[in-house]
Amino acid sequence: MAGNRRAARREGADASPLRLVAIAVILIGLVLVSLRLLPGSPFESSAAAKWGNAGTTTNDRSTGKPTDRSARQPAPPSPSPSPSLAPLPFAAKDLDLDIEGWYSWSVLDRRTGQIIGSRNMGETSTTASMIKSWIVADYLRRAADAGQTPSDAKLADATRIIRDSDNTRAEQFYNQVGRDASIKRLISMCKLTDSSVAPDKGWSRTALSPRDTARLGNCIATGTAAGPKWTKWLLNEMKLVRGAGDFGIRKAFPAAEQKQIAIKNGWIDRTREQEMHINCLAIGDTWTMGVMVKYPIDKGYDYGMKNCEKITEALLRPGA
Repeated sequence: MAGNRRAARREGADASPLRLVAIAVILIGLVLVSLRLLPGSPFESSAAAKWGNAGTTTNDRSTGKPTDRSARQPAPPSPSPSPSLAPLPFAAKDLDLDIEGWYSWSVLDRRTGQIIGSRNMGETSTTASMIKSWIVADYLRRAADAGQTPSDAKLADATRIIRDSDNTRAEQFYNQVGRDASIKRLISMCKLTDSSVAPDKGWSRTALSPRDTARLGNCIATGTAAGPKWTKWLLNEMKLVRGAGDFGIRKAFPAAEQKQIAIKNGWIDRTREQEMHINCLAIGDTWTMGVMVKYPIDKGYDYGMKNCEKITEALLRPGA
């Protein structure tokens, strides 16, 4: 028995190194696997690399300091800068024209809302027929809001007001939209800052500035004034202004472009002030413009009508 025990001890002694070797091999294998899974390791696997790229913080092998692996990734390309807007056909400048009396102008960039104009663009004059563009817009929008469609006869009346500046029909529409209440809506809805109602004195005496005239034009162009249903219709009617009311701003443009510019002008002799008040509103694709002139009454209408055009010509960029 003693011999058997000595033999068992020898066998145990011979097997012990083998077990140690086996354990060592297993441990080395585990270490290697761990190294393949460790981000930043020389043995890093592709899967571990993907995990590390998700923003994992590791040690920089050159400095031993923590680094954010996401910082080593190439930055995404910067978005291309948006192209700059094409300049408007008008240039901001101080005018010194041979015009008797008072004159003022303003242009609004419909793309940005920026307004340029003469130093006195906030001063007001009476609108005369220019305000009819708002009266018709107010009537059409309110009808649509009430779920009503104007009759063909009413639309024909609106056409006469815009294209031919019919005073009798304008007065009828003005009564229907509440007279002074309509002008108060104009000031509020179109965000005018200089203008005012002429209480109980009628639409012709409404006070607008060239700056607010440009804002009125933008209010029509954006659909605020006439509403989505009737804006296109109204702008088309304003492009078809004819006869005595077809003068001023758009006449300064080439004939082919004039047909695409919507207008509504006003002209009146103010005997009480002994002045002529001539006003021009125009709406282009990217801009709106207001021009106003006042001068001695004895100079007649043509003087102011031509000066609206003269002022516009002086502001146009070469080649516009």
